[in-house]
Amino acid sequence: MLTPANEPAAARRWYVVNTQATREHVAAAHLQRQGYPVFLPSTWRTIRHARKVTTVKAGYFPGYLFVSLDLDRDRWRPIEGTVGVLRIIKGADRPLAAPEGLVETLLEATGPDGVLNLADPVTRPGQNVRITRGPFADQLAVVERSSGEDRVRVLLSVLGQRTPVEIVRGDLAVA
Repeated sequence: MLTPANEPAAARRWYVVNTQATREHVAAAHLQRQGYPVFLPSTWRTIRHARKVTTVKAGYFPGYLFVSLDLDRDRWRPIEGTVGVLRIIKGADRPLAAPEGLVETLLEATGPDGVLNLADPVTRPGQNVRITRGPFADQLAVVERSSGEDRVRVLLSVLGQRTPVEIVRGDLAVA
């Protein structure tokens, strides 16, 4: 399935694969077992259920992942029969390539833990931010000041009063 390492990189492109709902990780694992290079951009998502808050790794683009192919050499039709996959995005009965540079940019923004980090906000005092992970997930806050290299002190509205809270910089997104 994979092409030789000495093949020109220009022949390989990234293609978008539509997966079954919440089965991106299953589809990625099955595609990798078949020898396809796969990229599944991930993020941390906080789930609240019955007084329990958990943080899980989830697909950044729910229902989608990317697979690298050379359409002249690689067989792409078996992708559509893979467990967890609905279809590969096509036009005129051939897979459509993702815009050039898109996946490469996403790959560069992916940390060693496999999580996409595009939400590193400008954390200047007075900046409105949204907390993306942890017990205060989905709450809006205002940046008070930076508290070191990776922490930010924000003012969170709790019971009508502004309460200072220390948050990891990566858990904030510009509101």
